[in-house]
Amino acid sequence: MKVAELKIEGAWEFVPVQHGDPRGVFLEWYRFEQVEAAVGHPLRLAQANLSTSVGGTVRGIHFAQVPPGQAKYVTCVRGAVLDVIVDLRVGSPTFGEWTSVRLDETERNAVYVAEGLGHGFCALSEDVTITYLCSEVYNPGREFAVNALDPELGIVWPVETPLLSARDAAAPSLAEAAAQGLLPSYADYRAYVDALRA
Repeated sequence: MKVAELKIEGAWEFVPVQHGDPRGVFLEWYRFEQVEAAVGHPLRLAQANLSTSVGGTVRGIHFAQVPPGQAKYVTCVRGAVLDVIVDLRVGSPTFGEWTSVRLDETERNAVYVAEGLGHGFCALSEDVTITYLCSEVYNPGREFAVNALDPELGIVWPVETPLLSARDAAAPSLAEAAAQGLLPSYADYRAYVDALRA
């Protein structure tokens, strides 16, 4: 498996080796020891999610308070998405910056999104299915969103009219979320991750 650290601390891309023959393809899309080697600690598997979307759907930008936050290992098993990771950790050197990776059923690559980072995606094909492995179970009292269309973030979504849920459309801007004290801090992220590595 090829592993690449992305420009935001706590985010990696994993590209599996695919073995194909006339019958089809086999690959290992998740290997715990390779994720641990990259991240510096094991990914605690607490919940697995599956999401389907129609073309033009934008989901996110979602995040959870730290600690414990919610790390995610995300792959696209049908169709294609533009997967977006946003640094929402107040005090981080890359606070407010974003990066993206195309996830699709051809490359069968995955991204790891650390605790405290925001995550979202845009469905690039008409029938998309993605899966998430999560380090913590869903806790609605600690999970929030920042508006994916916030001009301050400046995310370039490859769709003219994004389809958003009511919750995502009503999500605060980055500045509003910061003023409301919703965003995680970089110091809390570092302390939590350092404790996991100890």
